[in-house]
Amino acid sequence: MTEVNQFLPGVLLSLSAVMLALLSPGPNILAVIGTSMGVGRKQAVSLALGVGFGTFLWVTLAVLGFTAVISKYAVIMITLKILGGTYLLWLGVKVLRSAATQKDLSATAIRLKTNAAYFRRGLTVQMTNPKAALATLAIVSIGVHESTPLWVGGSIVVGATLLSVGGHLIYALAFSTKPMVALYARARRFIEATLGTFFCLMGLRLLTDKS
Repeated sequence: MTEVNQFLPGVLLSLSAVMLALLSPGPNILAVIGTSMGVGRKQAVSLALGVGFGTFLWVTLAVLGFTAVISKYAVIMITLKILGGTYLLWLGVKVLRSAATQKDLSATAIRLKTNAAYFRRGLTVQMTNPKAALATLAIVSIGVHESTPLWVGGSIVVGATLLSVGGHLIYALAFSTKPMVALYARARRFIEATLGTFFCLMGLRLLTDKS
């Protein structure tokens, strides 16, 4: 129980970052929204599952690589934490600036022939997004440290995958209706302000963490 109490807060912070990131529209979310509004729910669900699988791959690669590197080269841990913290601060400031502006939710739909094609598109969108890679590394670095046990990384992988799949499925199902689109557009600035503040705080936490 002591070990769980020691490492559980880091896991929860990592997953909180994943959950809040799902509230801010990026290429993956806009692809799901555009498909839901312009093509249909079934196609959007397939695309959302592809994005979720891409999240699983990114987080798994980040956890395995992060753990392998810091177990052999402890000094790299400091470098990764600085990079991760700096990126989260930059991302937080960027999102806060976006929250201060008026803009429409812009999402386009691409028509494909099969649901499998939409799944592959979702996977491609997620795996070719450099921001997804950087954000994943930063999020993993919140919870994974030199002395963390294996269950910590496994919990982050499972939790992040479930959150990604669930979150993108909600977008796929909800954004086929115009009222939901209008509601999200009205709440966008508050959502982004909350997200930006959280990422700035997490960036500062990483930069000042001595563990």
